[in-house]
Amino acid sequence: MDKPHSVGEILDCLDELAGQEDHVSVGAIVESFGNRSYGPALMVPAVIDWTPLSGFPGMESFLALSAAIVAAQMMVGRKHLWLPGFIARRGIGSAKLRKVAARMRRVARFMDRHFHGRLVRLTHAPFSRIAAGVVILICLAVSPLDLIPFGGTGPLLAIAMFGLAILVRDGVLMIFALALSLAAVAFGLSLWVG
Repeated sequence: MDKPHSVGEILDCLDELAGQEDHVSVGAIVESFGNRSYGPALMVPAVIDWTPLSGFPGMESFLALSAAIVAAQMMVGRKHLWLPGFIARRGIGSAKLRKVAARMRRVARFMDRHFHGRLVRLTHAPFSRIAAGVVILICLAVSPLDLIPFGGTGPLLAIAMFGLAILVRDGVLMIFALALSLAAVAFGLSLWVG
Protein backbone atom coordinates (compact mmCIF):
# COMPACT_ATOMS: atom_id res chain seq x y z
CA MET A 1 0.00 0.00 0.00
CA ASP A 2 1.17 3.57 -0.72
CA LYS A 3 1.99 5.94 2.12
CA PRO A 4 -1.29 7.00 3.80
CA HIS A 5 -2.57 10.53 3.26
CA SER A 6 -5.76 10.31 5.33
CA VAL A 7 -7.05 8.74 8.52
CA GLY A 8 -9.09 6.26 6.48
CA GLU A 9 -5.93 5.13 4.69
CA ILE A 10 -4.19 4.65 8.06
CA LEU A 11 -7.04 2.36 9.13
CA ASP A 12 -6.77 0.52 5.80
CA CYS A 13 -3.06 -0.06 6.56
CA LEU A 14 -3.92 -1.40 10.01
CA ASP A 15 -6.59 -3.73 8.58
CA GLU A 16 -4.16 -4.98 5.95
CA LEU A 17 -1.50 -5.71 8.57
CA ALA A 18 -4.04 -7.43 10.83
CA GLY A 19 -4.90 -9.74 7.94
CA GLN A 20 -1.27 -10.78 7.52
CA GLU A 21 -0.17 -11.56 11.10
CA ASP A 22 -1.66 -12.79 14.39
CA HIS A 23 0.30 -10.15 16.29
CA VAL A 24 1.16 -6.78 14.71
CA SER A 25 4.25 -4.99 15.99
CA VAL A 26 4.69 -1.24 16.29
CA GLY A 27 7.63 -1.56 13.89
CA ALA A 28 5.47 -3.22 11.24
CA ILE A 29 2.83 -0.51 11.61
CA VAL A 30 5.34 2.33 11.22
CA GLU A 31 7.07 0.57 8.32
CA SER A 32 3.76 0.25 6.49
CA PHE A 33 3.39 4.04 6.66
CA GLY A 34 6.69 4.68 4.87
CA ASN A 35 10.03 5.98 6.11
CA ARG A 36 9.03 9.62 6.59
CA SER A 37 5.44 9.24 7.73
CA TYR A 38 5.81 11.21 10.91
CA GLY A 39 2.12 12.15 11.06
CA PRO A 40 0.80 8.57 11.22
CA ALA A 41 3.65 7.52 13.50
CA LEU A 42 2.63 10.20 16.00
CA MET A 43 -0.98 9.02 15.79
CA VAL A 44 -0.25 5.33 16.53
CA PRO A 45 0.41 5.80 20.29
CA ALA A 46 -2.92 7.59 20.70
CA VAL A 47 -4.71 4.85 18.76
CA ILE A 48 -3.19 2.24 21.09
CA ASP A 49 -4.18 4.43 24.07
CA TRP A 50 -7.82 4.02 23.01
CA THR A 51 -7.60 0.26 23.57
CA PRO A 52 -7.87 -1.60 26.89
CA LEU A 53 -4.05 -1.87 26.86
CA SER A 54 -3.81 1.71 28.10
CA GLY A 55 -5.18 0.60 31.47
CA PHE A 56 -1.96 -1.25 32.30
CA PRO A 57 0.38 0.65 34.64
CA GLY A 58 3.16 2.35 32.72
CA MET A 59 1.55 1.83 29.29
CA GLU A 60 0.82 5.51 28.69
CA SER A 61 4.41 6.39 29.65
CA PHE A 62 5.63 3.82 27.13
CA LEU A 63 3.34 5.28 24.45
CA ALA A 64 4.59 8.80 25.26
CA LEU A 65 8.20 7.61 24.98
CA SER A 66 7.39 6.16 21.54
CA ALA A 67 5.87 9.48 20.43
CA ALA A 68 8.84 11.43 21.84
CA ILE A 69 11.30 9.31 19.84
CA VAL A 70 9.33 9.99 16.64
CA ALA A 71 9.02 13.72 17.44
CA ALA A 72 12.75 14.06 18.20
CA GLN A 73 13.62 12.64 14.78
CA MET A 74 11.11 14.94 13.15
CA MET A 75 12.52 17.95 15.00
CA VAL A 76 16.06 17.31 13.74
CA GLY A 77 14.86 16.57 10.18
CA ARG A 78 15.93 12.92 10.10
CA LYS A 79 15.29 11.41 6.66
CA HIS A 80 14.34 7.91 7.81
CA LEU A 81 12.16 7.17 10.80
CA TRP A 82 13.82 4.77 13.25
CA LEU A 83 12.49 3.04 16.36
CA PRO A 84 14.56 1.19 18.96
CA GLY A 85 13.96 -2.55 19.07
CA PHE A 86 12.18 -2.57 22.44
CA ILE A 87 9.50 -0.29 20.96
CA ALA A 88 9.43 -1.76 17.45
CA ARG A 89 8.84 -5.27 18.84
CA ARG A 90 5.87 -4.24 21.01
CA GLY A 91 2.52 -4.81 19.41
CA ILE A 92 -1.12 -5.73 19.54
CA GLY A 93 -3.12 -8.80 18.60
CA SER A 94 -4.68 -8.71 15.14
CA ALA A 95 -8.22 -9.17 16.45
CA LYS A 96 -7.85 -6.19 18.80
CA LEU A 97 -6.28 -4.11 16.05
CA ARG A 98 -9.21 -4.86 13.73
CA LYS A 99 -11.68 -3.87 16.46
CA VAL A 100 -9.87 -0.56 17.05
CA ALA A 101 -9.81 0.17 13.31
CA ALA A 102 -13.50 -0.69 12.95
CA ARG A 103 -14.46 1.52 15.91
CA MET A 104 -12.56 4.44 14.44
CA ARG A 105 -14.08 4.31 10.93
CA ARG A 106 -16.86 6.80 11.64
CA VAL A 107 -14.45 9.23 13.31
CA ALA A 108 -12.02 8.76 10.40
CA ARG A 109 -14.69 9.65 7.84
CA PHE A 110 -15.52 12.81 9.80
CA MET A 111 -11.85 13.80 10.07
CA ASP A 112 -11.10 13.13 6.41
CA ARG A 113 -14.13 15.16 5.36
CA HIS A 114 -13.40 18.20 7.54
CA PHE A 115 -9.64 18.38 8.09
CA HIS A 116 -7.43 19.11 5.09
CA GLY A 117 -5.51 21.82 3.32
CA ARG A 118 -6.08 24.87 5.57
CA LEU A 119 -3.09 27.10 6.36
CA VAL A 120 -0.86 24.41 4.86
CA ARG A 121 2.31 26.43 5.53
CA LEU A 122 1.92 25.75 9.27
CA THR A 123 2.38 22.01 8.66
CA HIS A 124 5.86 22.37 7.10
CA ALA A 125 9.24 23.31 8.56
CA PRO A 126 9.99 25.28 10.63
CA PHE A 127 6.48 25.06 12.14
CA SER A 128 6.36 21.26 12.03
CA ARG A 129 9.68 21.14 13.90
CA ILE A 130 8.33 23.52 16.53
CA ALA A 131 5.29 21.24 16.83
CA ALA A 132 7.65 18.28 17.32
CA GLY A 133 9.30 20.16 20.20
CA VAL A 134 5.87 20.75 21.75
CA VAL A 135 5.11 17.02 21.39
CA ILE A 136 8.29 16.19 23.32
CA LEU A 137 7.23 18.57 26.13
CA ILE A 138 3.78 16.96 26.20
CA CYS A 139 5.40 13.53 26.45
CA LEU A 140 7.25 14.66 29.57
CA ALA A 141 3.88 15.44 31.16
CA VAL A 142 2.49 11.96 30.53
CA SER A 143 4.65 10.01 32.99
CA PRO A 144 3.38 11.79 36.14
CA LEU A 145 -0.18 11.53 34.80
CA ASP A 146 0.28 7.79 34.22
CA LEU A 147 -0.21 7.32 37.97
CA ILE A 148 -3.84 8.36 37.43
CA PRO A 149 -5.90 5.79 35.42
CA PHE A 150 -6.12 7.09 31.84
CA GLY A 151 -4.46 10.33 33.00
CA GLY A 152 -2.27 10.46 29.90
CA THR A 153 -5.19 10.22 27.48
CA GLY A 154 -5.52 14.02 27.05
CA PRO A 155 -1.86 14.61 26.21
CA LEU A 156 -1.78 11.59 23.89
CA LEU A 157 -4.89 12.93 22.15
CA ALA A 158 -3.09 16.25 21.61
CA ILE A 159 -0.13 14.35 20.13
CA ALA A 160 -2.52 12.50 17.80
CA MET A 161 -3.93 15.86 16.68
CA PHE A 162 -0.43 17.06 15.79
CA GLY A 163 0.08 13.86 13.83
CA LEU A 164 -3.23 14.28 12.04
CA ALA A 165 -2.46 17.92 11.20
CA ILE A 166 0.85 16.88 9.61
CA LEU A 167 -0.80 13.95 7.79
CA VAL A 168 -3.61 15.95 6.18
CA ARG A 169 -1.65 19.24 5.93
CA ASP A 170 -4.10 21.24 8.04
CA GLY A 171 -2.62 24.26 9.83
CA VAL A 172 -5.89 25.10 11.58
CA LEU A 173 -5.80 21.65 13.16
CA MET A 174 -2.16 22.30 14.12
CA ILE A 175 -3.28 25.41 16.03
CA PHE A 176 -6.08 23.40 17.68
CA ALA A 177 -3.57 20.69 18.67
CA LEU A 178 -1.38 23.33 20.30
CA ALA A 179 -4.34 24.68 22.28
CA LEU A 180 -5.37 21.14 23.31
CA SER A 181 -1.82 20.33 24.39
CA LEU A 182 -1.63 23.44 26.58
CA ALA A 183 -5.01 22.54 28.12
CA ALA A 184 -3.92 18.93 28.73
CA VAL A 185 -0.68 19.99 30.41
CA ALA A 186 -2.48 22.63 32.51
CA PHE A 187 -5.05 20.02 33.58
CA GLY A 188 -2.26 17.61 34.53
CA LEU A 189 -0.47 20.27 36.56
CA SER A 190 -3.70 21.19 38.35
CA LEU A 191 -4.17 17.55 39.37
CA TRP A 192 -0.69 17.44 40.87
CA VAL A 193 -0.76 20.86 42.51
CA GLY A 194 -4.40 20.82 43.59
